Amino acid sequence: MMNKLWALFIILGTIFAFFSGSVDVINNEIIEYPKEIFEIFLSMLPLMVIWSGIMNIAKDAGILKKISQFMQPLFRIIFPDIPKGHESLDYIATNLTINMLGIHNASTPFGLKAMKSLNELNKEKDTATRSMITFLVLNTSGVTIIATDILAIRSMYNAPNPSDVLTVTVLGTIITTVVALVLDRIFYKLKGK
Repeated sequence: MMNKLWALFIILGTIFAFFSGSVDVINNEIIEYPKEIFEIFLSMLPLMVIWSGIMNIAKDAGILKKISQFMQPLFRIIFPDIPKGHESLDYIATNLTINMLGIHNASTPFGLKAMKSLNELNKEKDTATRSMITFLVLNTSGVTIIATDILAIRSMYNAPNPSDVLTVTVLGTIITTVVALVLDRIFYKLKGK
């Protein structure tokens, strides 16, 4: 469905550009935009590599296990279907911790491992479990304390004060996380009825 929607946007945009006489704008964007994206990627890559390495060291040192144990009371409420001490809780804790640090790209491998681990608990492999849906909701709306990736991009574009968005980011992500979890519970209860 999304592929068809994007194809429609591209076709409509091209037709509009053709009739409005701005085909040269599309051509310029096709040439310039990939170069800009590559520069952003190169500026973000060291950050992702460093944090992925730090998180792997933290995992091997048992720090992530301690973070997971610290978050256990909260996880008992948010993920009541996951057995206590299950490895998916460690991956979820790692994913959420990295997201809180604002390095969202570096959290992806841990999110994938969490989903794979949650799927081992799943009796119906073609249907997401309650915990899988809740994790996806929490991962998508997660609280960001330090928006590292946003700061890096703002610095790259020479923002006068790259960190002036931190307060808004923290408040915005707290609100979206609370709303997302409330809606997740409401939809779960409605589905159960």
